[in-house]
Amino acid sequence: MTTVRIGVMYDRDWAPEGLPGFAREVEALGVDDLWVVEDLGWNGGVSAAAVALAATERLRVGIGITPAPLRSPALLAMELATLARVFPGRLVAGIGHGVREWMASVGVAPRSPLALLEETIGSVRALLRGERVDLEGREVHLAGVRLVHPCEQPPPVVAGVVRPRSLELSGRVADGTVIAEGHGPRDVANARALTGRGGAGAGHTLTVLGFCGVDDDPERVAKALRPLAEGQAAWLGRPVEEVFTLSGRAEEAAGRVRELAAAGADTVVLRMAGTEPVRQLGALLHCLRGQ
Repeated sequence: MTTVRIGVMYDRDWAPEGLPGFAREVEALGVDDLWVVEDLGWNGGVSAAAVALAATERLRVGIGITPAPLRSPALLAMELATLARVFPGRLVAGIGHGVREWMASVGVAPRSPLALLEETIGSVRALLRGERVDLEGREVHLAGVRLVHPCEQPPPVVAGVVRPRSLELSGRVADGTVIAEGHGPRDVANARALTGRGGAGAGHTLTVLGFCGVDDDPERVAKALRPLAEGQAAWLGRPVEEVFTLSGRAEEAAGRVRELAAAGADTVVLRMAGTEPVRQLGALLHCLRGQ
């Protein structure tokens, strides 16, 4: 199959104390990535990443995503640099707009989400490289900020975005792009085109999150995925039947992963639905490896 990294999400609804054990279990299965979530009221992304990194030896851990309005670029760079120095080569830092309603509820909704995201990503990347940042931007203001302990190996900073102008921005300023659950192969190809229009080069990565349910009983799969798909359909503004999932019997779910890879995904991150997520994941990996 087309080479693709396989990741798994630690769902925001799962209790934080279960993260270390889950991380060790999926590392033992051989997944490439574990992605943690930062949504308002759930878990802190940086602290969750630290827990997952400390509990494992090999896994790459992605933060998907830290909302730019909720975080100072200077503080975010300090936290990311700490993790990247302690766990070199094992961190991916996702930054996005955040859900506007959530940002408004805590008083941080920006005047220009696009300007804020561009200025935040640019500042964080420069700080991680050890540069002094002087920026009087539209949304970000930094006066001579520099990290005392920058990264010898800065982590990739990727943009978690959905809409066309944001995808173009990601291609211009980020190391990669993360697109949310529910997007299928045509969406992936479109994201590739839009980030390319923004100037993304060959090294710009594309990570695709996807709802995943693996079971020989199609009714059980549909029941587990239905509330997730319905909620995502409302957020994406598309009919529920157009929400792409990686679901069905193990070989069917594996085929869906291959479709995303063929369309341009570098990493597919599985958001498991239903019971026994580790068992489901193991069955899917077994098929992907051709065993």
